[in-house]
Amino acid sequence: MAKSFKTFLKHTAKDFHNQSVNPPVVRASTIIFKSMQHIRKTQAKAQKNPTGGHYDYGRQGTSTTHILQKILTKLEESYHVFTTPTGFGSVFLAIFSVTRPGDEIIVADPVYSPTRLLTEKFLKEFNIKTIFYNPNDLKTLEKNITKKTKLIFVENPGSNSFEFQDLGKIISIARKNKILTAIDNTWATPYYFKPITFGFDMSIVSATKYYSGHSDVMGGSLAVNKKVFPKVYNAERITGLRLGPDDAYLITRGLRTLDVRLDRHRENAKKVAAFLSKNKKFKLLYPYKKDSYNFRMWKKYYSGASGLMGLKIKAKNVNSIKKFVNSLKLFGYGYSWGGFESLALHQEFRETGKRKYLNLSKDEHLVRFHIGLEDPNDLIADIKQALKHLK
Repeated sequence: MAKSFKTFLKHTAKDFHNQSVNPPVVRASTIIFKSMQHIRKTQAKAQKNPTGGHYDYGRQGTSTTHILQKILTKLEESYHVFTTPTGFGSVFLAIFSVTRPGDEIIVADPVYSPTRLLTEKFLKEFNIKTIFYNPNDLKTLEKNITKKTKLIFVENPGSNSFEFQDLGKIISIARKNKILTAIDNTWATPYYFKPITFGFDMSIVSATKYYSGHSDVMGGSLAVNKKVFPKVYNAERITGLRLGPDDAYLITRGLRTLDVRLDRHRENAKKVAAFLSKNKKFKLLYPYKKDSYNFRMWKKYYSGASGLMGLKIKAKNVNSIKKFVNSLKLFGYGYSWGGFESLALHQEFRETGKRKYLNLSKDEHLVRFHIGLEDPNDLIADIKQALKHLK
């Protein structure tokens, strides 16, 4: 990318034909042509250049979705980016594209719980075996590799428990054994870490989160290298997993301020983390403690940290945890994250998935915070007044 990340986002995809700063929404099921010869020429171009935006049917996309794909391909520094109707759609597309009956995949234990259900339960019905590894002990990954292993699936940091892994070692293990790799990079986005240039074959981001930034869009992106592109391309065409133009437009508009928002999320989270780290009632799950393994692994691979963090709280009475969360005034209660607003969520055990390596005692509980774009001093004051409920 010739221009800096920040400048590129402000100047890309201007529509001088329609004289608009943002490209218009183009909705189409039927793509019209001037003649049959025109259809055949377009189809020939699509075969020659499948990433060029040459469509003959609306399921394949429109100029609106193509523009978003081109922007994200630049940001990811990848061969191509596929866009899907949800973030989880990109998880499914990545795994579905490269695995077949009889294959085995190795998955990070702290993955997003729907990803766990997909790999552990659903794929089992198709004779695809899943083995989970400990994010803090990569020997549990390496020792489970067999000739049938086709994919290593990483989520970093871990969902809700925020373990940071040694990504370089994972790539080294994968290359040594000629295994494909995929990573869910939603927490960082390519603003803070670029998986494809680092060596991953596939990189997933839930566009629902920071790309959109306003909690009103569903979408996902799957960046790929040239090696896996043909497999993902064929799988996407077969499944019809493609983002609609209205959501593509909103995500493109949200991307204009991605850097500004993430910088603010990072600064706000840093201030809130400094406050939380001083409280002995809980353990902060965020890269702040410089002598910790998590901090070292974060610092080694990332240029920044987003606004999502967790708390491991020890309390004999779970009701005190619920009262603590419910007494917050400036935090909304709900799933997802990555929007402009702060959110809080008490994570019940069923929501973390049936983890093998999650070290929680019966008196320990997880609370997740998304630190939004409000004044961080107001957020700190709000948390401070709620702490009286923790017993």
